[in-house]
Amino acid sequence: MNRRDLLSLLGLGAASLAATARPSTGAPAGRAPFPPVPTPLPVPSDGLDAAGQRRRYARVELEDRLVLPEGYRAEVLAVWGDPVADGRFGFNNDHLSFLALGPDQALLTVNFEYISPRTWREGYTEAVGEAGGGDLPFEALIEALSPAGGRVDASSLAEDDPLLGQIRRVAAAAMADLGVGVIELEREPEGPWRRRPGIFDRRITGLSGWRDPAGRLGVTGPAAAVFRRCARLGYDDGLGEAIIGSFANCAGGETPWGTVLSAEENVQSQVPEAVHADGSSVAPAARPFAWDGQRLDGLGNPFGLAGNKYGWMVEIDPRRPRAAALKHSWLGRFRHEAVAVKAEAGQPLIVYSGCDRHGGHLYRFVSSGTIIDPADPANSGLFAQGRLEVARFDPPAAGTGGEGRGRWLPLEPSTPVDPLTPAHFARFGLEQAVLLPHSDRRQPGAEAFASEAAVAAYRRRFPSLAELYPGEGEEQMGAILIDAHLAACAAGATPGARPEDTVIDPTSGDLLIAFTAGGGSDDGRADPAIFRGPQGQPTWPYGWIMRLADGGPARGGSFRWRMVATGGAPWQGGLGFSNPDNLAVDRRGHLWMTTDRSTRSADLDLFGNNSCWVLPSRGPSAGEAFCFATGPMECELTGPCFDASESTLFLAVQHPGDDHGSRPSLEAREAQSHRLVDRSGRPFEQLRWVPLGSNWPSGVPGRTPRPGVVAIRRLAGGPLLDG
Repeated sequence: MNRRDLLSLLGLGAASLAATARPSTGAPAGRAPFPPVPTPLPVPSDGLDAAGQRRRYARVELEDRLVLPEGYRAEVLAVWGDPVADGRFGFNNDHLSFLALGPDQALLTVNFEYISPRTWREGYTEAVGEAGGGDLPFEALIEALSPAGGRVDASSLAEDDPLLGQIRRVAAAAMADLGVGVIELEREPEGPWRRRPGIFDRRITGLSGWRDPAGRLGVTGPAAAVFRRCARLGYDDGLGEAIIGSFANCAGGETPWGTVLSAEENVQSQVPEAVHADGSSVAPAARPFAWDGQRLDGLGNPFGLAGNKYGWMVEIDPRRPRAAALKHSWLGRFRHEAVAVKAEAGQPLIVYSGCDRHGGHLYRFVSSGTIIDPADPANSGLFAQGRLEVARFDPPAAGTGGEGRGRWLPLEPSTPVDPLTPAHFARFGLEQAVLLPHSDRRQPGAEAFASEAAVAAYRRRFPSLAELYPGEGEEQMGAILIDAHLAACAAGATPGARPEDTVIDPTSGDLLIAFTAGGGSDDGRADPAIFRGPQGQPTWPYGWIMRLADGGPARGGSFRWRMVATGGAPWQGGLGFSNPDNLAVDRRGHLWMTTDRSTRSADLDLFGNNSCWVLPSRGPSAGEAFCFATGPMECELTGPCFDASESTLFLAVQHPGDDHGSRPSLEAREAQSHRLVDRSGRPFEQLRWVPLGSNWPSGVPGRTPRPGVVAIRRLAGGPLLDG
C-alpha cells in the first residue's frame, strides 16, 4: 500500500475514495513524528536501504516489555487485582475511555473481556490474596470434573450439591474479573497521570445483580418485550427485563455527551448464543460449565443466565456510579466489537458497529428522533427508538480505482429474505455453506445450506423476515434484534472480514473500519468479492482498513467504500503489520492503530509481537505508517485513547503470557527462522530469538504476568507527536 493510499485513508486527497492502490515496498520513508520503534521485519518506514535492511534484520531478539520510542515513558496505572470500589481491577482489559472532569482530574472507563485460564490460575492468589478468596479449589475441581471430560451442566445440580458450591466459587471469581470498571485519575503538576481512588470508582461484573437486585442492568427497545413475555418457546430466567451483569466486554466508544458504550463480544463462550424464533434463549444446559485447567467456559451456566440477554451494546455514565447501566436492544444482539457514534445537531443519532466473527456484518443504527445539542445527556433517550440496518457491499466496478458502493438493508419484518448462496463462494473456488435461521422454526439457532436448490426452497417458504420471526409489534421486532446476525444473513448482508473497530474521521466525517482478517470458519466466511488480497486472493489473513463514506441517514441509504490500507508483509503488498484492530484518531487527524495477530498461529509469527502504529496525516511523514510501540510477549495492545491535551496515550496490555504463562527464566526462549525480503526484492534469512511466556509488568523471572493499563507520555512533556 503506497503513500498515496494512506493519504487517501486520512482524507487528504481531493478525491479520497478514488486513489489507486499500488502495493509497494517503496523508497525509504520520510521523517517520522517520533523515533519509530524497530519492527522484526523490513518495513517501508524503517528508513533503510536494501543492504541496511539485510544487516539490521539478519538477527533479531524480541523483548518481554512494552517497547516505546526513545524519549517516551510508560507508567502503570492499574493491574489485575488492584482494588476498585467494591471489587477489583479485572482481567484482560480492552477498551479504554478517558473523560476529563477538570484540568487535572479525569475518569478512565475500562473493559474486562475474558479469562486466560493459564495465567489467571497461576496468578490468582498473588493478585487477589488469600483473604480475598485466593484459595480457590482449582485442583479439586479439575479432579472432580475429569471423569466427565472436564465439563458438567451445573444448572442441573441440586443447590446443596458440594460440586455446585465448588463450581460457583470458581465461576463467580472469574465473573468478578469481567465486565466494566471506572477508575479516577489525578495528574501531578506538569507531570504524569496517577490513579487516585475516589467516589467515581465503580465495578460492573459478570454477576452484578445476582445477589443484590439493585445492581442489575436494564434494557431499552423491543427486546424488553421478549424478556417480559410469559409464553415462550425457550428458557425463562424469571427476571423479566432485568439483567444480571455484563461480560465479554471488548471494544467500545464514547458519546459526545460523556457516556461510554461497552461492547459485549464473545458471549457464546459463557452462555448459549442460539435463540428460538420468538427470541427466547435456549436453556443454560446448552453451554455447560467447563474447567480442565486449560479452558474455562460456560461461566453463566452455574447461575442460570439466559443467553439472549448478552451480546448487546451497554451504555454507562461514568459520572453517575449509582445509575443503572443499560443494554440498548435497537443496536442489535451479536458479537459486538466496534462502535462509532455520529451525533450532529438537527440529524438523527447514528451508531456504527461490527460483529467480530468470520462472516460477521457491519451495522448501522439510526434513531427516530433528532439531536438538538450533541452534548445534551438527554440524547441517551434516542437509543430507545429507531431502526437497525446492515451493510450490503457491491464489488468495485472496472475503472473506479477500487471504489465500491453499497447500501443499508433495514432489519425489520418486511425485509425480503435474499441471502448469498453457495454458488457465490464457488465462483472463487471456495466451498462454503450458507448459515440461515433454522428452517424448523421450533429449533433454535442456525442451519447450514450447501446447495442452490435448498436456498431457493428456503426463500419460497420464508419470503421475508416476518415469516422467520412470527408475532406482532415489539415482540416480533425484538426477536429479530435478538437474532440479528442470522436475520442479517437471511436478508443478504455482506459477510465481513471480522470488523473489529470503527471510528469517525473528524476531518471528513467518513467511517474508518478495521477488518482484522479475511477467511472462514464454522461461523461463516468473508465475502471474497469484497475482501480480497493484493493479488486477488480470496483468503487474506492479514486484514485491511476501509474508508466508508455514508450517503446519509435515509432508510435503505447508500454508501461508497474502498480499502485504503492492507495488512501483510511489504513484499506481499502490505504495510508491515498484521490484523489491524483498535483505531483512534487524534485532533490532528493522525490515525493510531493497534494489532491483534494470533500468537498461536505460526503463519503470523513473522510479524512478531502485537504493536501500535501511527499513520500521520500531515507534515513530511504524511502517508507513511510508523511503529510506535510493541507489546510484551504473547499480549495484545488495546484501547488507545488520549487525555484532553493529547500529551498522554493510554493503552491496555491484554493477556501477556497468554500461550506459555509466566516465563521461568531468561533462558526460556526459542529460535525461529524466517525468510524475509529486502527493499530491492532480494530474499534473505533471519534468525530470531523469542522469549516463551511473560513476566510483565514486574519483569521478574518466575513472576506471573498481569494485564494492566499504562499511561504513555514524552519525558520532555508536550504533545505526543512532533509537527
